[in-house]
Amino acid sequence: MNPLMRKGAVGALLLALFSFVSPHCPAQDSAKRKVVDRVAPAYPALARGLALGGVVRMEATVSPDGSVRIVDVKGGHPVLAQAAASAVRRWRWEPSAHESHEEVEVKFVPQGQAAP
Repeated sequence: MNPLMRKGAVGALLLALFSFVSPHCPAQDSAKRKVVDRVAPAYPALARGLALGGVVRMEATVSPDGSVRIVDVKGGHPVLAQAAASAVRRWRWEPSAHESHEEVEVKFVPQGQAAP
């Protein structure tokens, strides 16, 4: 086998090997970190006037020190989403060795209605 073919065969073998073996990525561990400081969101005046309620789903990227780096809104009413994201940015999680991605839900219940 000539050297060029050998390099191609080795490259194909390595590509096949790495396509089946996925490295462990600690930043995406499924273990949830505990929230140690939870800030309640301000209920937007517009939402209050419309008796608007619901759930805002987000993903928070949490630094090893427990502070929130990024909040990505995944679903919910836009009027409520901004208030929820602002509150979650001020939350603190327990420290960890690695950055993590935490799923978060914030519920808004209009005054006078029972929480589900």
